[in-house]
Amino acid sequence: MDVRQALLRAAVKVFAETGTRGATTRRIAQEAGVNEVTLFRHFRSKDDLMGAALKDFASHATRRALPDEPVDPERELGEWCRAHHRQLHKVRALIRKSMGEFEQYPANCTHGMRASVRIADDLTDYLDRLKRAGLAHGDWDARAAAAMLMGAIFTDAIGRDTAPERYPYSMRQATDKYVRLLLDALGVARTHAPERASRRTSPRRTSL
Repeated sequence: MDVRQALLRAAVKVFAETGTRGATTRRIAQEAGVNEVTLFRHFRSKDDLMGAALKDFASHATRRALPDEPVDPERELGEWCRAHHRQLHKVRALIRKSMGEFEQYPANCTHGMRASVRIADDLTDYLDRLKRAGLAHGDWDARAAAAMLMGAIFTDAIGRDTAPERYPYSMRQATDKYVRLLLDALGVARTHAPERASRRTSPRRTSL
C-alpha cells in the first residue's frame, strides 16, 4: 500500500473513532505510520485529507449487483439486502460520526453518503424491472419503494446495538422480514408456499 492510500485509510479509521475534531493530522499520521511532514506532502490541509478520504471510502463501498432480468425477487432481494445490511453494520461508527456532525461539517457527511445514492439507484432500477417483467403489480413509485426498504435496513444496521429491544430477531431474520413486507406491498407473489402450521399425522396404532 502506498503512503497516500495509507493516509486515506488512516483518516477514515481515526474519524470513525473520534470525529472531525479528534482526527488530528498528528494522530492520522501516526495511524498511517508516517510523520506529519509526509502527510502534508500529500494533502494541503486536514480538510483536504478528510474530504479525499471519505470520497475514497465511498468509491470503494461494496455494491452487490441485482440481476438485469428478475426471476426470483424474494431470493434476489434477500441476498442483496443481507449484503447491504452487513456493509452498513460494519461501518456504522463512521456513519454515526458523519451524520452527527452534519450541521458543522456537511461536506463530510455528503462525501460519506455518496455510496448510498448509487445503491438506491440500483435498487430503484431493479424494482422498475420487476414491474416491467410483470412480477409486481399495482400503482406504486419505485423510488419511494426503494427508499422504504433502504430506510428499514439502514435504521436496523445503525441502531440495532443502541436499542436491541427494538430488534428481537436476528439480522438475517430482519432482512428477510423487510424484503417480504416490501414484496407484499408491491404485489409480488411468494416464491415458496408458506409451511403449514400443523401436519396431518397418521392414527396411532394400539397394541392388543
